[in-house]
Amino acid sequence: MNSAPYQMSWFAMGTEWQLTLADDRPEAYLRSVAEEVEAEVERIEQLLSFYRDDSDLAAMNATASLGPVRVDPRLFEILRRAQELWSATGGAFDPTIGPLLRAWGFVGNSGSMPSAREIESARSIVGMQHVSLDSEVLTVHFERPGVELEFGAIGKGFAIERAVELLRDEFGIKSALFHGGTSTIYALGAPPNASAWTVAVQRPYAPARDAAINMSLCNRAVSVSAPHGKWFQQDGRRYGHVLDPRTGYPAAGSVLAVVATESATESDALSTALLVLGEPGIAPIRALRPDCFALVGSHEENDALHIVQEGPANSVVS
Repeated sequence: MNSAPYQMSWFAMGTEWQLTLADDRPEAYLRSVAEEVEAEVERIEQLLSFYRDDSDLAAMNATASLGPVRVDPRLFEILRRAQELWSATGGAFDPTIGPLLRAWGFVGNSGSMPSAREIESARSIVGMQHVSLDSEVLTVHFERPGVELEFGAIGKGFAIERAVELLRDEFGIKSALFHGGTSTIYALGAPPNASAWTVAVQRPYAPARDAAINMSLCNRAVSVSAPHGKWFQQDGRRYGHVLDPRTGYPAAGSVLAVVATESATESDALSTALLVLGEPGIAPIRALRPDCFALVGSHEENDALHIVQEGPANSVVS
């Protein structure tokens, strides 16, 4: 066994990614594996980026309201899964959030207060009911002009899931920890001489080393959603970038949501939905995926963090 795990970091999808490989094969081999994972993340970014004019998503957003558009099978896969998760969460997770993000100024900057009229105008074209998918020919059609999809709440999880499949199935890696900006982490197997990987979930609006909870993971993903990633303050109130698609306003019921499950794609989307739904969302999300762990944190009057959590006992080290 190498004296220390092999680590590689790079920048993609607007954040830093880090891959840790705990494997006893030569460093040159592990480096080549990590480079293949980096290339896979780059391919997924090219498909899904909301901020690249030349991405597959950008092309779809520009033309799908004019008629059915045939898309890459991987893009169609994430659209199909996103539509299922939108329906299962009652619209709390919704990738058609693009017009609302623009209205709130969260596209490319830290946000600004829109007018009520701007919010209602954006809301009128938000909702996966406006997106028609044809699985036989892999086409997408927007049934209203102005519909715009943005995969910030599911794209990193999808990229991680695809990369883990590559690690496990193509390269035979049995032990790895992989994250994209720490919002979604996948633990493949366990590190040497341990039963699981241990990860810390940061307390909202606190220094990075101030953990709200520690978790142990083995062959599971954990995703964290919180409004403190991007926010602005006006009249003494914070407005975060995680928006409730049903109201058009920032999610206000909680300041932290954590979901751990087998699929990184699902944990990414469901943690966003849980932040929007707050504590009442724990029951329906666990009904959807009974094996998952779900946590919601909210601030009490004295600014203490109140945590409610449910799920398999072995999900949490604490």
